[in-house]
Amino acid sequence: MPGALLSAETLYIGMEVLIAVASVIGNVMVVWAVKINKSLRDNTFCFIVSLALADIAVGALVIPLAITISIGLQTHFYSCLLVACTVLVLTQSSILALLAIAIDRYLRVKIPTRYKRVVTPRRAGLAVVVCWTVAFIVGLTPMLGWNNLKRLQQNGSISSDLIITCRFENVISMDYMVYFNFFGWVLPPLLLMLVIYAEIFYMIHKQLNSKKFTTSHTDPNKYYDKELNLAKSLALVLFLFAISWLPLHIINCITLFCPDCNTPIVLLYIAILLTHGNSAVNPIVYAFRIKKFRSAFRKIFQQYFCCKDTPALEIQPSDRKEMPNAETQQTPPIQPPQKEVPKSDPPQQEQQPPPEQDEKTEPAQQPKEHPPLLEQNTV
Repeated sequence: MPGALLSAETLYIGMEVLIAVASVIGNVMVVWAVKINKSLRDNTFCFIVSLALADIAVGALVIPLAITISIGLQTHFYSCLLVACTVLVLTQSSILALLAIAIDRYLRVKIPTRYKRVVTPRRAGLAVVVCWTVAFIVGLTPMLGWNNLKRLQQNGSISSDLIITCRFENVISMDYMVYFNFFGWVLPPLLLMLVIYAEIFYMIHKQLNSKKFTTSHTDPNKYYDKELNLAKSLALVLFLFAISWLPLHIINCITLFCPDCNTPIVLLYIAILLTHGNSAVNPIVYAFRIKKFRSAFRKIFQQYFCCKDTPALEIQPSDRKEMPNAETQQTPPIQPPQKEVPKSDPPQQEQQPPPEQDEKTEPAQQPKEHPPLLEQNTV
């Protein structure tokens, strides 16, 4: 049995290393793609970059710390607690980023003509800051006292210098994980996102089946087709996040409500690998489901890894600027008056110059006899 446990732990550490490398490389590619592709620099991809940054931190910071925790090092209680809270902060930021993406998709489909006036880059940036602020508050709550320190002191499981075997379940209270984190900040956002995406798909299918779009020079069906494809991709990201994180939270619920139930260590390792693996899977979804990301990834690989010259992506127009808005509908009426003025004025200018030279001696009577000529001179 100890040999099997050792082999399971070795396999777990090896898988964690592979996930960490894939997560860092893949999400750096996502941020890099947004940087080099101008058409990706809109509000939705701003939230995707926020999600990618959280996933980079998971691969570069959380997974190495998780490997350290799995070894069972002797550390100070609050040092171990800070490591565990870091995982909670990044998890919460990912959930809130997914919620922001869902709300952004909903607004783009619900109010396509007013979307750019409502969701400005400044407001999108403010939403990202709010998401990270809330994530830090929720994730660092155990540092404020909602932890297992008092229970460990009452049980005599911790020394006076607060040195313990660093395990997640040793420092984080299951009451916090289940009642506050899962029931308060994980499950409600997931359910809300499920409702939002259901409404998005309903509105898109309703618009695609409607025949009322006749006021635009562009094809609204093309707009909603692209919105549908992007919504499907982002909903897939949400689905993968849910199936990656729910098993671990279910294990936490079992631990809280059934203290005598013994969770196999292999099952716990699988649940942890699922949560960390979610950080590496999002770039794969973007590459296979979103064409602009795929083109940017191809350019990065060819130009920076194969040293081949490729055309710049910045000149590519955005694929989603096809729904008419109020600004584009106001520009056509401005041009016709500019074209009508030269049509009416030249005939008067060609006929009037001779009388103007003949009647230079009577300038006072000229405005009365030729009012149109006076208007031209003033112009």
